[in-house]
Amino acid sequence: MDNYKAVLDFFAKVGKAVRAGDVVEGTGVDKKEVEKAMNKLKKEGKIVSPKRCYWEIKQD
Repeated sequence: MDNYKAVLDFFAKVGKAVRAGDVVEGTGVDKKEVEKAMNKLKKEGKIVSPKRCYWEIKQD
């Protein structure tokens, strides 16, 4: 599984706002790779920030 998919699946599974560090711990993916995947997800509008430094999957 690629890092992008792992990060997206983690957000879908956790179902609440989390920090990037939580994603690193939950996926086991390197921090820089998590940041790259999260930046791509942000640009695509798949994750949103409900409060500073926290991210969650966008609800349709």
